[in-house]
Amino acid sequence: MASAVSTGLPRQNPALRRTITSTTADTDVSSPSTAIGSPIDSPRPSASSTSLSSMSSFEPSSASHGKLIDTYGNDFEIPDYTIKDIRDAIPKHCFERSAATGLYYVFRDIVQLATVFYLFHTYLTPENLPSTPARVALWGLYTFIQGLSGTGIWVLAHECGHQSFSTSKVLNDTVGWILHSSLLVPYFSWKISHGKHHKATGHMERDMVFVPRTREEKASRLGKLVHELAELGEETPIVTLLTLVGQQLVGWPNYLMTNVTGHDHHERQSEGRGKGKKNGWFTGVNHFNPSSPLFEAKDAKLIVLSDLGVAITISALVFLGNKFGWGNMFVWYFLPYLWVNHWLVAITFLQHTDPSLPHYKPESWNYVRGAAATIDREFGFIGRQLMHGIIETHVLHHYVSTIPFYNADEASEAIKKVMGRHYRSDTTGGSVGFIKAMWRSARMCQWVEPSEGAKGEGKGVLFFRNTNGLGTKPSKMNAPQKGMMIGADE
Repeated sequence: MASAVSTGLPRQNPALRRTITSTTADTDVSSPSTAIGSPIDSPRPSASSTSLSSMSSFEPSSASHGKLIDTYGNDFEIPDYTIKDIRDAIPKHCFERSAATGLYYVFRDIVQLATVFYLFHTYLTPENLPSTPARVALWGLYTFIQGLSGTGIWVLAHECGHQSFSTSKVLNDTVGWILHSSLLVPYFSWKISHGKHHKATGHMERDMVFVPRTREEKASRLGKLVHELAELGEETPIVTLLTLVGQQLVGWPNYLMTNVTGHDHHERQSEGRGKGKKNGWFTGVNHFNPSSPLFEAKDAKLIVLSDLGVAITISALVFLGNKFGWGNMFVWYFLPYLWVNHWLVAITFLQHTDPSLPHYKPESWNYVRGAAATIDREFGFIGRQLMHGIIETHVLHHYVSTIPFYNADEASEAIKKVMGRHYRSDTTGGSVGFIKAMWRSARMCQWVEPSEGAKGEGKGVLFFRNTNGLGTKPSKMNAPQKGMMIGADE
């Protein structure tokens, strides 16, 4: 189990304090950062890993980027190692993938699902348990348990998409397509967009998940002037709660259909298929449209195959609903499905949204920096056994995503020695701490802006700020000319 490692000690809220251990002691690393470029370790196959060791022409230093302060009030330093340093630190056997091991976990998770269904369906009947409230409560427990196992299935399909399931691309994509389709996920479509996320993590104009609003976008959304954000009153807890509920309930299907939380700069992307298109309903920016700007023309047949997989599952669900009753199907499949969606959104949100994490403008981003803008958390037995460690080893996953999950703990320990102070984790409180972090991040992480003391390249390093009086206060800005409204595109 990973130790609790500091992501920074908040100055204004002692309750958020975390413990620093020796695993994150500063290391003497003098190598410059990796050049701006895409890694090989994405769900889409690419060239040899030798291309990962290219260097950039600049080295981070406080003299060049000024004083950077994260949301907790801690000094932030830009990562200063290379992807080659990361890969060289990982034991070679951690890169080994086993089809037999991967298939074992698929079999294990399917048996879990089938066993739980058999036990509840066979024994949790009115004859065996006449009390209706008791049966309702226990069937509620059923949906929760199946949601955990279903999330495990989802994670295994995610492994397939990254080619970390086995050495066979055909096996990986076949297993991934079947597993993800069974959960109404368009396998190849999501695999492609997820690959773009890995290639641009933390990039304000290219990242594909939980891209935060800038100060300008936040002001425009509220109909306020940019300089007024620091003066706004606290967002009420009930508003935060309702926002979280909506995010957890419909966030995943909304993302698939409207690209919500993904970047909205489609005209600037290299494939050039997003002219005039914006995120939202009926715009074609979704995971089901072969001509979506999320994909290239050569991907069209894969998008259709993804849609076919989802259509087959929907057909099977309609058949089962008509045969066994839609009330039964609601409990057997759809409520567990909502639990899977909940866990997926919660995990992704907390992997990329934390008061200690930066985001980068294009001029300040590179792959090493973006991959370090992630955080490991802890979810105990559920996270490590049922969800296959996707919560606990995400930092490593962004550096080398072809390492299978069963080797990820060892590899994570190895890269901590290279990352030093740049490695972030929040393991305090285990599963309870994970849930608390959702609330803390929702309250503290409302938009991003540069630090007041930033200069030069540092102005492209953005940190979360909020109007709730938590952590570092938003920058004070002079009022623009009378009548000027600064919008999201300015």
